[in-house]
Amino acid sequence: MRVQLAKQLLDRQIVDVDGRLVGRVDDLGFAVDAEGVPYVDCLLSGHAALGRRVGGRIGRILVAVADRFTDQPPAPPRRIPLALIDRVGSSVRLRCRVADLPPSPVESWLRQHLVDRIPGSARASG
Repeated sequence: MRVQLAKQLLDRQIVDVDGRLVGRVDDLGFAVDAEGVPYVDCLLSGHAALGRRVGGRIGRILVAVADRFTDQPPAPPRRIPLALIDRVGSSVRLRCRVADLPPSPVESWLRQHLVDRIPGSARASG
């Protein structure tokens, strides 16, 4: 079943209700119900999720890059609950805006330490 889910979801673009790019589905988050049955809990997006999925040397490099750009390593991936998914086609369409999602830890760090220091960045569209 995981293989079928992987084919349906992994590497698809995630798009919000307004058509804005959120990221890509880099991995799937699983949970276990009260009866011990695993189920897909959320979509995971970001370098940390991709690195853990890829594994090996390349995967460790991706995770290290994500960890470098966060205030609290290890960098957690962005978690998107399944309840926020509207439909799955060539992309994964959400029923909410990207601004309504928890921010990506790496994007938050980059905004705080890099983008916000650029003169005029407060006026940029977000």
